[in-house]
Amino acid sequence: MSLKIGMVGTGQMAQGFIPLFKAHPLVGEVVLCDLDAAKLRANAEKFGITRTYPSLDDILGSDVDAVAIITQHWLHGPQAVKSLRAGKHVYSAVPCAETIPEIQAIVRAVESTGRVYMMGETSYYYPHVVWCREQYRRGTFGDITFAEASYHHDWDIKSIDSRGIIRARTGDKFLEIAGSPPMHYATHSISQVVGVTGAHMTQVSALGWRDRHPDGIYDPAVNKYRNAFSNETALFAMSDGACARVNEFRRVGHPGGEFMTLCGTEASFEYTQAGRVIIGKGFEDTKRLDDILTLRPGVYGGTAPAHDVARLPKEFANMPNNHWGSHQFLVDDFVKACVTGEQPPTNIWQAARYMIPGLIAHDSAEQGGVQLAVPDLGGAPKA
Repeated sequence: MSLKIGMVGTGQMAQGFIPLFKAHPLVGEVVLCDLDAAKLRANAEKFGITRTYPSLDDILGSDVDAVAIITQHWLHGPQAVKSLRAGKHVYSAVPCAETIPEIQAIVRAVESTGRVYMMGETSYYYPHVVWCREQYRRGTFGDITFAEASYHHDWDIKSIDSRGIIRARTGDKFLEIAGSPPMHYATHSISQVVGVTGAHMTQVSALGWRDRHPDGIYDPAVNKYRNAFSNETALFAMSDGACARVNEFRRVGHPGGEFMTLCGTEASFEYTQAGRVIIGKGFEDTKRLDDILTLRPGVYGGTAPAHDVARLPKEFANMPNNHWGSHQFLVDDFVKACVTGEQPPTNIWQAARYMIPGLIAHDSAEQGGVQLAVPDLGGAPKA
């Protein structure tokens, strides 16, 4: 089967995905869609693409088999539902949606249409998550008793240019959008825990830090979320009996990144800015893992020894592979799911388990840490 893939949105994030979709051996054509006519023409020329569409409605009326939605985050949920209802498979950038009803609408659309949906959660493919998932399956950790995952992304560190990125996405809606609750974008953290053990969150108690910065991003009278928190931390109960803490920090003196700790009955794992280690019950059992979890250049650039590059198409050799080696795996898993009809790893039910806990955590923080139940939409149906 030779798929026709429509790229909806041609901005910064799409730049690393367009060439990968074009190169995949199961994709016969990539077409582009963007409301910005100048940007659409420029990217069609840049990537050697002949067919373009000026709107989502136009591309959904075409013969494409699937769409990759890489638009502003508040559009993802409604655009995914519309695309599924039009009979298209859907790849969506994170987050999958902004609200629980939007997530539920995606589930219903997938169930009724039989189309494939995949959320592009990068953390699922990070080297340390891949390695820990395999070690957990082998029983190396024993039972997980505690997990912690953090996403540090300070808006003010100029080297990250956070404001430049957000302004490019939000335009004149900058102050309205940029102050969104940190826990509304917790998928990079939550997926590190859920993506290793398969357990999901059942209860949460969270707290927030009220922002003091004069830029007004987190002024509840300015942003549409009425949100005052720039940092939020949550303690979750897990379905396997473990506890998990998730930190989402946007005002933090830190270079940034995603980090994880697992504490098991037999061994533990720590990934911090200082490095990655597996820890046994004795001091002599601690071992640094940087040699297998550090990204290296090579044929499949931006992968680590923990990655299974043998499963990637040979056509991906020497191609872009950003976000800790995740992009090539994301594209490959989505394309293969479209062809086989099998559920991809980050299907809508898994995406819901990455997204909904953060939404409820913010509700808890707004109520001063009251414990709330986390709704679960269940797992993906068995084939």
